Amino acid sequence: MGGVAATSMFGLPARAANTKVNVGALRFTSHAASFVAFERGYFADAGLDVEFKYFQAAQPMAVAVASKDVDYAVTAISGGLISLAEKGAAKVIGGALSEEKGVDGQKILASDAAFMAGLTDPSKLDGKSWGITQAGSSFHYMGAKIAAKEGVEMHFKPLQKTGAIIGAIKSGQIDAWSIVPHIAKPLAGSGAVHIIGDVADYIPDYQVTTVFTSPENADNERAKTEAFLAAFARGAADFNAALVDKTAGDAAADDMVKLIHKYVYTDRPFEKAAPSIINGAMRINEGAAINKASVTDQLDWFKSEGLVKDTITYDMLVDSSYVRTL
Repeated sequence: MGGVAATSMFGLPARAANTKVNVGALRFTSHAASFVAFERGYFADAGLDVEFKYFQAAQPMAVAVASKDVDYAVTAISGGLISLAEKGAAKVIGGALSEEKGVDGQKILASDAAFMAGLTDPSKLDGKSWGITQAGSSFHYMGAKIAAKEGVEMHFKPLQKTGAIIGAIKSGQIDAWSIVPHIAKPLAGSGAVHIIGDVADYIPDYQVTTVFTSPENADNERAKTEAFLAAFARGAADFNAALVDKTAGDAAADDMVKLIHKYVYTDRPFEKAAPSIINGAMRINEGAAINKASVTDQLDWFKSEGLVKDTITYDMLVDSSYVRTL
């Protein structure tokens, strides 16, 4: 029912058979809406022949959209994405993953060495190192917001890829990091890392990821873009019902985990991957709605840090004509 309702928001999706579309993604549970839409034929129903292109950080994905190597992508807002939007090379068209009160979200982590040395909660982050992919990444934003609320200063260490950050915090080369629960909880379970807080306590209602595309697609390919968002929203509705709201029943939840395992933790047997996938079940916004207040806060922070031009506005970054604003 949720998938049907989501489709109706955009009218009838485009039916031009086999319109080729490249979609940027990370192999995270948080990208499940796209995987569900592909596996359950929602993209095909909308006339879209989707191929995934995988990335290991947000900013390279934004560049790929600007260069038209990727048509649509789902990832966090980064300084790179904002700068490309300012240049007229990228446009946010919807929302995806969100922090929501009552739903287990992103975790603040400490390395075992730092934890044993006293880093047992975020108030003790002063002088500590925090892992980021690049300056201006979502990891940078989260760390800065946490530090500001606690009144501490941290050192941000760019490591380019999520996998490199994981290795660094496990080995104690960095002290702290924040990441989605399907990665945080297994790390904590290994004993090499400790959970010391929740991002939602510092950034409530955080719009963690967004859907974005090129201005050409947003402005001139409206039917295709609406079709993509409709299929994506159907995938999100299925995911939320199965693993977030848990209203679809145990069999549906099991089927959903098996579907996601085709894309996430593929190097692990299902029995070992399943708990991590379930732990990563954060809310994906219904109908790809976007939280304007959260996006505005992120944009203001990037400006305040001098990471983007202070002349860029919300409307330059976001095309508000496609989805509902929260």
